[in-house]
This record gives sequence, C-alpha cells and structure tokens, in this order.
Amino acid sequence: MFVERRSEDLAAPGADTRLALDAQTALLPYALAVFAVSLPIYVWAGSFAANAGWLSASFAVFAINWGAFYGVAGWLRTPQAEDIPRRARVHLLSGLLWASAVAQMAAFAEGAGPARETLLLLAAGAAVICIFFSAPYLLALLITAPVAAAAPLVLLFSRPDSHRSGTLAWGAIALAMALSLVLNRMLRRQHALALAHEALLEERLRVVEAAERTARSKSDIVATLSHEIRNGLTGVTHVLAAAAGKGGRAAPSREQLNAALDAAQDLVAVLNATLDSETAESGRLAVDSVAFEPVRLIRDLVLLDRPHAVAKGLELSVHVEADLEHRQAGAAIGDPLRTRQIIANIVGNAVKYTVRGRIEVRVERRGDQIAIEVADTGPGLSIDEMEQAFEAFRRIERTGAGVNGAGLGLSLSRQLARLMGGALEARSAVGVGSCFTLTLPYDEHAACAVDLVGDTPQVTEPAGAPPRNLRILIAEDDALNAAMLRAILEQLGHQVVHAQNGRRALDLARTCDFDLVMLDGRMPILDGPQTAAALRALDGGNRDVAIIAVIGGDADEARDCLDAGADTVLRKPVSVAAVARAVADAATLDRRGLGQAAVA
Repeated sequence: MFVERRSEDLAAPGADTRLALDAQTALLPYALAVFAVSLPIYVWAGSFAANAGWLSASFAVFAINWGAFYGVAGWLRTPQAEDIPRRARVHLLSGLLWASAVAQMAAFAEGAGPARETLLLLAAGAAVICIFFSAPYLLALLITAPVAAAAPLVLLFSRPDSHRSGTLAWGAIALAMALSLVLNRMLRRQHALALAHEALLEERLRVVEAAERTARSKSDIVATLSHEIRNGLTGVTHVLAAAAGKGGRAAPSREQLNAALDAAQDLVAVLNATLDSETAESGRLAVDSVAFEPVRLIRDLVLLDRPHAVAKGLELSVHVEADLEHRQAGAAIGDPLRTRQIIANIVGNAVKYTVRGRIEVRVERRGDQIAIEVADTGPGLSIDEMEQAFEAFRRIERTGAGVNGAGLGLSLSRQLARLMGGALEARSAVGVGSCFTLTLPYDEHAACAVDLVGDTPQVTEPAGAPPRNLRILIAEDDALNAAMLRAILEQLGHQVVHAQNGRRALDLARTCDFDLVMLDGRMPILDGPQTAAALRALDGGNRDVAIIAVIGGDADEARDCLDAGADTVLRKPVSVAAVARAVADAATLDRRGLGQAAVA
C-alpha cells in the first residue's frame, strides 16, 4: 500500500508543486526569525518619526502576521494540508499578508517627516525579504514580489528629494528578484532530480516486493506440492508394492485400489491447478471467447459429482430458469473448458466440505449475464475466512482439516472468471452454508459454437459409435505418456503401434496402413507439426489418415498442429472419455470437414 500510494504521489501533476511548498515551509521559521530581528531596528527608526503613534498599528500588523503564521505552521501538520491546491492557496495568502505589512510600513513612513526616507528604505528591505522567502514557489514569487515592492517604490519616486533612494531601492529589489528567480530555477531542477530519485527508489521497491512475492509463491508451491506429492505417492506406492507381491504382502483389495486411484487423481488435480495458477500469475494464461451451451455443461458436471454426494448422504440438485431450459437460441460467452474447470471446482468443494444437508445448483439470466449459483449447507465461512479462501495456497484450518487440496481452486477460478469478462463472488455464514456465484456474459441471439465433452471442445454434430479394432499409430517420446495412451487405446479395443519420435512414425507410415495417427506436439527430430505436414505430403493411403495432435501447451501450439494438417487436438493429461470421443470423431467424420470444424 505504501509503494502504491507513493507511486501515485510521484505520478500526480502537482508533485513538483508539493516539493516547492515543502521548501517554502522549511524556510518559514527563518522568515519569522528575520522579521523578529528586523523589528527592533524598525522600532528604533520609527521612534524618530513625527507620527510615532503609528508604531502601535505596525505592532498590531506584525502580531496578526505572526499569529497567522503560527496557525499556518500548525495547519501544515494536519491531513487537510495534503490537498496541494488548498495548501498552495494558503502559502500564497501568507505571502500576501507580509506584503500588506510592507505596505503598512510604507504608509507609516510617508507621514514620518524627517524619518520618511529611512523608513521607506526599511520597507523596501522588508519587500526584499518577502521576495526571497517566496522564491521556492514560483507563483507566490510572481504575485507577492510586485505587491510587496509596489508601495515603497511608488512612495520613494513620488517626491524628487527621494528619487536617489528610490533608484537604490529599485536596484536592490530588481537584484533580489533576479536572484530569487535563479534560486527558484535551481530548486526546480533539484526537485526534478528528487522526483526522479524517488521514482527510481519506488521502482526498486516494486522490484524487491515482486521478487519477494515470487519467492513466497515458490516457497508455497514447494511446501504444498511436497505435502501433496508425498501423501499421494506414498499411498500409490504401497498399493503398487502390494500388487507386485513385494514384502510378502497380499494383493490389494478393490477399496485400496480405489483409494490409490483417488490419490493419483488428486495429485494430478493439484499439479494442474499449480501450473495454471503460476501461468495466470505471470500473465500468460489465455482464454477463448466463444458461444457455448452452459446448461448441458452444468448437468454433465453434476452428473459426475452425484455419486460422491449420494455416498455422503447429500442431495445434489439442479434448478434451471424456465427460459434457459427451453430456449432455442442464446449462449454463454467465454471459454467452455475454463468454465467447466470453475464449476467443477465449486461444485466439488461443496460436495467435499458439506457433511449433511443438500447442495443446489441454480442457473438463471441476469440481464446480459448468466449466473450459476452453487449453494450448500456446509460449515460456512466468516468474512475473514472467505477472504483467505480466495488467496492462493491458503486453506481454512477450521474446515480443511483432513481434506486434500492445495488451496488454489478458488483463487484460480476467480482469475479465470475475470479473464472471461465475468466474476466469481461468494457469500457465507458460519453454521449455515455458502453460496458461490459465477457470472459470465450471455448473448441471447448467439448460436452455440462448441460443446464440451470430456476434456476437449468438439463439434456439435453427434459422433457415431466409436469403431473397434482401429490400427492406430502413436508418436510419443515420453515412455510413461506413451504407456498411458496405449493402455487407454487398448482398453477401448484398438491395435496400437508406438513410435518414439516423428521420423520413426513417418517411416512406419510409409510401409504400413493406419486408420488413425496420434502425434505428440513436442518431440525430438521431428515435432508434431512437422510430422503432420510430412504425413500429408506422403503418397498413398496414409496421406489422408486422420491425425490427432496430443499437446500439453497453449493455443499457439494447437494452432501450429492444426495448420500443419492435424484434424483436432487433445490436451494432456488425457482421460479415457476424452480419448474415446476424440478417436470416435476422428475416425467417423470426414477429415476435411473435421479439420474445418477444429479450426473454427
């Protein structure tokens, strides 16, 4: 907060004025001291005046000015003095007070008889003092100097016998004015250097704070991942050791296998959330903006979470506004994959943290937005706990004990919602429950461009039943990824040939016929786009073979693969449902038509 406020002060148009007023404020005690020292000299000279009784008026004016200046000194220490225009007016009026005192001195001198010329010269000296102490603030100098010098000079030049003294006074005042302008110029240059120096310091503070935030973020990532990876992998290792028969252990039960599978899935979810959070923090997280049908997406997600809710004895229901339920046109605008990620997180949290009661998912229109509310009868959160819940790597100890997670879901979900032009808000009450609301732009005239099934966007035409016994060539340099993809494909009933790089895949495609090719986007020798382009340049049946690019990168990598000849893309980490749908669509739809749909 300090850095941001100081940065705003430096960027403000009145920053140089503030420094000028600070300099003038610093001279205030010296000005009072000079007038205090000059006052006895003036009183001594005034005692020779014919109208010496006027000295009482001079004392009164000086007393008023000193009182006003002490009041100004006290006011400068109040918050109201932060208002630069008001402070500038106060400084200017203070200078005019002393200029009026000089005019009063000149008026007193005019009737002083033999002491007239001496007192007028003293008044001119007082004008020089006013000019000097107004020098830091240019506007005050340009206004106060003529007002202070006018009365002594006019009266000195009003009589022939004081012309010589008037010339001396004029020269002194002109010299004082010139020197004050030089001083003002030097101070302004010093102020510019001070502003640049302060800006440099603020920039360094921002860099240091950014480095500290990055260090804290990395520390939090390491701590979180260490805990989650250790717990997840320990459970999986025990189950695998039992399955391998090591240590004389019995084969794992179905419950143990399910627990190990849940631990592995939780670990993948933590890693994905951590990577997305870091990408968002660095400003490199991109989202699409397309029209999609939100109701079906929500019903699919609720269908996936209902078994978990039923197992805990919870009621999980969906309520859709009637107009949305039966509307033929209209769609939400955003990224369907990221929307699915947000809703899956808040619905999953509701099921995870609610012990008894019910969970309701409500979908309704709110003007030009669509609102998706997830309300539960869970433990609820206080205001402070709700703020912590949306901070990265922060978990609520009261409700999160014994529950897996990295504390990234809500923080990342709010960032994703903002990137899509929406918002994620929440309200909660301890002991009552919580309600999280996702709002996204809604266009009642838009037609849905994509439908979200599994983990990848697909064309809206329904694909036919997935064919069996396809001959599929997979090109993947990572042995573990290749083994997982091969296991999924063989589980789906297909024959699989594995190539470790793009060149080997191209050699196999020249000698064997395949029904489908699945290419990793990043491979040595020939990467995914290069391999896809080379396959399209072949002579023979494999020239038109359907190609699925399996990528782990961003939209640019997907576009490179599609431009090179791939028909569609599948993002890592893959799931059985996503692979089955991608294979079915790639095998049953015409390659050129599918390619056009994928590009769109």
